[in-house]
Amino acid sequence: MQFFRALHNIQTFEQGCVLTIGNFDGVHLGHQRVLNKLKATANTLGLPTVVMVFEPQPKEWFDVQTAPARLSTLAEKTELLAAQGIDALACMAFNNRFRGLSAEQFVKQVLVDGLNVKAIIIGDDFRFGCDRSGDFAYLQKSGEQYGFDVQDTRTVEQEGERISSTLIRQALNDADLSLAQSLLGREYSISGRVAHGQKLARTFGVPTANVLLKRNHTPLVGVFAVEVFTQAGNFNGVANIGMRPTVGGTKPILEPHLFGFAGDLYGQRIKVVFKQKIRDEKRFNGLDELKAAILNDIQLAKAYFNEQ
Repeated sequence: MQFFRALHNIQTFEQGCVLTIGNFDGVHLGHQRVLNKLKATANTLGLPTVVMVFEPQPKEWFDVQTAPARLSTLAEKTELLAAQGIDALACMAFNNRFRGLSAEQFVKQVLVDGLNVKAIIIGDDFRFGCDRSGDFAYLQKSGEQYGFDVQDTRTVEQEGERISSTLIRQALNDADLSLAQSLLGREYSISGRVAHGQKLARTFGVPTANVLLKRNHTPLVGVFAVEVFTQAGNFNGVANIGMRPTVGGTKPILEPHLFGFAGDLYGQRIKVVFKQKIRDEKRFNGLDELKAAILNDIQLAKAYFNEQ
């Protein structure tokens, strides 16, 4: 899958392309319906598929503190879209310049002169341009002017409720991993690169592979039974995700402990799949109490996996 970032790096497709636009946070089943329509339209026209996303996501740019927790980082989103068979990902830098584009400028500079769009698959509630002045009707009128087709997408529902990133965040917040899985079409996971940490758990005899999340909020918090995918293979384990209040943490971090693993994971990218919640994260009265809780968490996670 091709990847290009920012407006000045945008690629013009000589024969044209078929485009969809959105955050695509989590690439859930609702998103996958849009992507399937995108691919079907592109196949009919004999053109490549392009997904446009924004980095940071608009709500994060306006107020990072109140923006909702991400379901997927840009790297994870890229992997998920590639797995869906998308030809190119256009990641637009959401900044003052991009935000300042009028609806007319967005259509002319980005869609027409930039990408050479021939068809757009978009929700009928889509808004764009400075102060969200552009809408679906404006796109249709622009399509008539510049020669591209505009198609809307139908809402995807499960048991009468619209599948959305918001609904999945709520399921994860409630530790309803089964519901989240049914909405995503896969088990929820977080991927990231293993970094050096305080190495405190190592002194307890339970070394962890610390993944710095580089975000202010996480969609789930607590201690979980997990499966960890590494270059050395897959391992069951237990993981804490959160702020580590007992040791004065200030940023969320993911700390999986892998059962039966002996080796060095520093610098490697791993994927942590969440299987079952064991408990909430809490502040303990000292390291001895924390150690006892971690050892108990390990036993509960091993019981979940039927390990000794």
